[in-house]
Amino acid sequence: MNSFFVKSLVIIILLITGPIIAKNPIGDGYNIKITAKGLKEGARCLLANYYGDKQYIKDSAFANAKGEVIFKGSEKFPEGIYLFVPPNKKYFDLVMDAGQNFSLDTDTSDYVKNMKVKGSTENKFFYDYQSFIAEKQKLIEPLRNLYKITTKTNKDSTKLLIDKMTVIDKEVKDYKQNFIKDNPTTFVAKLFKAMDEIEVPEAPLLPSGKKDTTFAFRYYKAHFFDNIDFSDDRLLRTPIFHTKIKQYLDKLTAQIPDSINVAADYLATKAKANQEVFKYVIYWLTYTYESSNIMGMDAVFVHLVDNYYATKQAFWVDSAQLYKITNRAFILKPLLLGKKAPAINMVDTSGKNVSLYSIKANYTVLLFWDHGCGHCKKEVPKVAEIYKKMKEKGVEVLAIETEDKPEDWKKFIRENKLNWINVHEPDNYRRAVTKKIYDIYSTPVVYLLDENKIIKAKRIDSEQLGDFINELEKEKEREKAKKK
Repeated sequence: MNSFFVKSLVIIILLITGPIIAKNPIGDGYNIKITAKGLKEGARCLLANYYGDKQYIKDSAFANAKGEVIFKGSEKFPEGIYLFVPPNKKYFDLVMDAGQNFSLDTDTSDYVKNMKVKGSTENKFFYDYQSFIAEKQKLIEPLRNLYKITTKTNKDSTKLLIDKMTVIDKEVKDYKQNFIKDNPTTFVAKLFKAMDEIEVPEAPLLPSGKKDTTFAFRYYKAHFFDNIDFSDDRLLRTPIFHTKIKQYLDKLTAQIPDSINVAADYLATKAKANQEVFKYVIYWLTYTYESSNIMGMDAVFVHLVDNYYATKQAFWVDSAQLYKITNRAFILKPLLLGKKAPAINMVDTSGKNVSLYSIKANYTVLLFWDHGCGHCKKEVPKVAEIYKKMKEKGVEVLAIETEDKPEDWKKFIRENKLNWINVHEPDNYRRAVTKKIYDIYSTPVVYLLDENKIIKAKRIDSEQLGDFINELEKEKEREKAKKK
């Protein structure tokens, strides 16, 4: 396996279709011949491209007796980094340039070392660098191994090894910088630039005379995308762009919805420089946070829908898709952490009306369950055990039966001694409305509310319920201590 992008050396999954397909191929056609000595006749080879964090098959062809594979089509592909994948999956990267009429001649024993390029300046530059870096890796690898051995035993040798590795590292950096200077308009130069880490200057002194210890992080984050050209959608078809976006969100952004919303808007603003880039960024953000398993991240999804879908900026979705997305956000919005829980009015086992907001408790547990649900039969008794332990802390449970078999429901309550507030809704329509309002599509579902019926946690299991209540109690104690 040979890859220009060292960090992307993973087993690739090649997909024929995906959530977003790059823009349609453009006219004039492509004619790419790849000859690989050692490739067996009849071997089916794939031409694929990077797109975000995935790879997609674009074409396939069979090797002839000479090991030649010819990919030919009437319309050009979008430019970017593509992959040649033989049956053994030992792939190599190549540049899909503007011309798309070139040949690559190599050997399966070492694609890069034996690569000869005809008809593509971009690929010539691409492989010249890979050959250069391969030689440097041969020099630096034994130094790294020695460093691991000597780092704890011989400081003088360690320093010498570090100096040698620094020299090699500088040679690589100089190669890239000189290339960018000499070939500024090439795609390979743009790749080099995009791969470069931001250099952080010396931290300034504070009025106190001490160094600003937060400067490095703030500067790095503020300049993180300085080398990424958001107006160039070719970068979408490399492993670089997605990696940068994810690193910015996961490593440089506080993992709370408000901070992620600010970061998402910042990325969206930069991405507006190119329609394809904007489409990818908004789509990926929406999918990531709508499908997140981290509680509270649905607030990011709602923010994205409100700001980019409801405002008709998501030009790639049709009316049916738009309705589904906006309706999903509409359901989730009143259920976000920190919101007041929607009102519930139902009847208990004796037929008496019970209102959620009539319950006076430090914590109210909303338990949506179905007495006939197998998982509920296991989980509800566990919640009952937590309730027994936590009741003295002002915990009350409002257990809402989601189906309508009152006798069976009451029998389950008696048999399992569920001595909390048990309610149900006899009217089919009103029951369905309540389930939709609380986004109940399976059971059991638990919401934890505070004394003001503010949603503090949701969709948690019995074990998490006790932990959340204990943490909220500790938070109250901390607040009391601050006021003293």
